[in-house]
Amino acid sequence: MSSPTRLILDTDPGADDALAILLMLASPEIQLEAVTAVHGNVGIEKTTRNALAILEFLNADIPVARGCSRPLIKSPHNWGESVHGASGLGQAKLPEPKTEPVGLHAVDYLIQRFLAEPKELTLFAVGPLTNIALAIRKEPKFAEAVKELVVMGGAIRSGGNVTPLAEFNIHEDPHAAHIVFNSGIPITLIPLDATYKCLLAPADVERLLKTGSPVAHFVRDVMADYMAFYSKYEGFAGCALHDPLTVAAIIAPELLHLEEHYVDVDVSGGVSTGKTYADFMKVSKKPANMKVALDVKGREFVELFLERIMSFIHAQGGG
Repeated sequence: MSSPTRLILDTDPGADDALAILLMLASPEIQLEAVTAVHGNVGIEKTTRNALAILEFLNADIPVARGCSRPLIKSPHNWGESVHGASGLGQAKLPEPKTEPVGLHAVDYLIQRFLAEPKELTLFAVGPLTNIALAIRKEPKFAEAVKELVVMGGAIRSGGNVTPLAEFNIHEDPHAAHIVFNSGIPITLIPLDATYKCLLAPADVERLLKTGSPVAHFVRDVMADYMAFYSKYEGFAGCALHDPLTVAAIIAPELLHLEEHYVDVDVSGGVSTGKTYADFMKVSKKPANMKVALDVKGREFVELFLERIMSFIHAQGGG
């Protein structure tokens, strides 16, 4: 087996963010080296605390840097608590973390880490792109130093989940997304077009709970409010594995249908603000700037997710 992909995660935990962290730690193809927190599903105080608490709970000694507390230009939307619960982690009750964030702001931490080892580290972003956009703006060499960027965000042919046209992560800071998308960094985008085909059902959670593991109970509790939201507003039992699906870009790329397109974000300020669009007909004459997952073998990914979590539980001595 080839050496694992060395990865830094920029995140706003967040229920499905928590499961993305769990899947990364459960996947031998990935070496998670640091986490940077950003505003998004909940405020920066909570996302930073949640990142620290999740890593401690999963026995992962990984540094966390606190990042930006608001979007670059637009006002924060502040709606995530209705989806992810007041803490951001649903009904999960994790102890207060004993560790502290690193001394550097997340933007400076990202710049330091990537410039120290150009083209050696992969960056994953599963929240608003504020930290990454500011790193690009602050240090011109940053974009060239990133080996690859995988982003959970956008809705290409799909409808949006925060407005009829826009997905939450991109809508929360569309100007940051515009900067990142046009930065020249090699990008793989995982939009709602793919993530809504990866549905974690209550029966899947029950399978995990049969292990009796605290990790399985954490999955159930952290997704409780999330699943309740989906049941009430989306009309189905279960929830989409938005952020965990980004991990497939490394551990199971064969499950993703990727196409290369020029993709940008509407920052005009109108009804379509935050809309992520692809130039399918090449009318802009601009070269493709990313790979986009427009389809996925959804159930196969959910099964892979469950298998990895079960393996992680057994490795921890549970189940």
